Amino acid sequence: MPLPAIGRRTVLGATAAAAPAVLGLSSPASAAPKPPRKPRLLPGGGDLGPNVLVFDPSTPGIQSRLDEVFRQQESAQFGTGRYALLFKPGTYHGLNAQLGFYTSIAGLGLSPDDTTINGDVTVDAGWFNGNATQNFWRSAENLALVPANGTNRWAVAQAAPFRRMHVRGGLNLSPTGYGWASGGYIADSRVDGQVGPYSQQQWYTRDSAIGSWLNGVWNMVFSGVEGAPAQSFPNPPYTTLDTTPVSREKPFLYVDGSQFRVFLPAKRTNARGVTWGSGTPRGTSLPLSQFYVAKPGVSAATLNQALAQGLHLLLTPGIYHLDRAVEVNRANTVVLGLGYATLVPDNGVTALRVADVDGVRLAGFLIDAGPVNSATLLEVGPRGASRDHSANPTTVQDVFVRIGGAGAGKATTSMVVNSRHTIVDHTWVWRADHGDGVGWDTNRADYGIVVNGDDVLCTGLFVEHFNKYDVQWYGQRGRTIFFQNEKAYDAPNQAAIQNGPVKGYAAYKVGDDVTAHEGWGLGSYCYYNVDPTIVQHSGFAAPNRPGVRFHDLLVVSLGGNGQYEHVINDTGAPTSGTSTTPSTVVSYP
Repeated sequence: MPLPAIGRRTVLGATAAAAPAVLGLSSPASAAPKPPRKPRLLPGGGDLGPNVLVFDPSTPGIQSRLDEVFRQQESAQFGTGRYALLFKPGTYHGLNAQLGFYTSIAGLGLSPDDTTINGDVTVDAGWFNGNATQNFWRSAENLALVPANGTNRWAVAQAAPFRRMHVRGGLNLSPTGYGWASGGYIADSRVDGQVGPYSQQQWYTRDSAIGSWLNGVWNMVFSGVEGAPAQSFPNPPYTTLDTTPVSREKPFLYVDGSQFRVFLPAKRTNARGVTWGSGTPRGTSLPLSQFYVAKPGVSAATLNQALAQGLHLLLTPGIYHLDRAVEVNRANTVVLGLGYATLVPDNGVTALRVADVDGVRLAGFLIDAGPVNSATLLEVGPRGASRDHSANPTTVQDVFVRIGGAGAGKATTSMVVNSRHTIVDHTWVWRADHGDGVGWDTNRADYGIVVNGDDVLCTGLFVEHFNKYDVQWYGQRGRTIFFQNEKAYDAPNQAAIQNGPVKGYAAYKVGDDVTAHEGWGLGSYCYYNVDPTIVQHSGFAAPNRPGVRFHDLLVVSLGGNGQYEHVINDTGAPTSGTSTTPSTVVSYP
């Protein structure tokens, strides 16, 4: 069966052409003015569209459908295809779900163990000659796997979360042949056997349970993980926190009888281990009737109308072009994407903006910068936001931002976090270094993430290649657990990155007025391939005071293309030669 076409747009709100005006006639004086027409209420719920494939154990030809999607998506790195593969509770035998770009696979139970695949969910790198460093934009959630050969292969790079999974065996994070790999992220998952990262350069695992962990290359970070290796950075390069200070798992779709619902996991403090070990998980759920189920082609005005009338948003797979910002103004609103639904601001607007309210959940979608420069792409809270959200924070989870690659795109700042207590849990904010519309000024983007709000927590922060600062943090009491960064490859010369008297812009800059900040397991890499003589003063910059603390920092020069003089401020040895050996600082100050 041929796959459904992608990118068809539904024209909403079309009306018949207005009748021509008749001149010289007027209404009777007695005619009362008509009251303004109230907007038609949009329906909640609805079908999930042609690119959400729902299976149950009796569905015929599951493997052939999986293979068909994979053939289309395997190497479609900047294509328009978007798919979600959903499995109803039950047991499935002999499947190998290979995942290509923009493909999400998920179970539809309340627990991963409700949906068991005797087989594999595989990511490998045959499409790229065994190199997994570009295996982006795919995900696996809420499934139990019994791998065919005892170990499941998940060879991914950035923006490829492995959430709420139960692997009844081992997990191999490297491609066949142990080629290059650069990931990755695991949360709320149990791996009964060994996790083998092999060639993975960095990895973050949160609130999970593992049988054992094999090795580390540069930066392996664990928080709240049962079975994690002991703290030992830099040799082996393990950063281990016993718990995660605050976490709240990503919302997910499930079935209750014949109806779809969305489960909203509860917030945890000092979290450790999985949320779904036994019994019903903690949290609440919403019927699909409370969601506006959006399809590609819908206008931003319609999305905002749905939000204004009190509906949540479920973005089905596809690409959504926006001529104005999507405005989330109501507390506890959920905006959940399926299959890497992608928002594109076409005319320089902000793609999505959140008010200073409690408990908004943004999850599971991609924002692509448009060809006209946007001042910002995602704003969490307005400038000056100051309300206390500690009891019910906003969460930003698996929300990925891209400037260039799929085409020309520009944005001055990609993501701004103004609301206090926001949790950013796994993001990749990427100024493209390859693909279409790529060049030092072609996909200009000066800043990746700017944090102005106090008490913000980032768990799993990947930010790469910005023209100036990748992360700027001005809020008080901010915390980051795991950071991965590459400086912009394409800086044409030293002068292009000169920052006043300082050589280059730090990857992670804490504002001079900040008195309390803490980070664990942070790494920055340089690969100045246009001008390998470029010197970067340091990967990290922060005020030197007791309340601003860092643990387990590293900088790496990839193959000697560029050099760091220090790790943080004036501390840490320079990188040297072509050995690709990290320079590390265990504690600062």
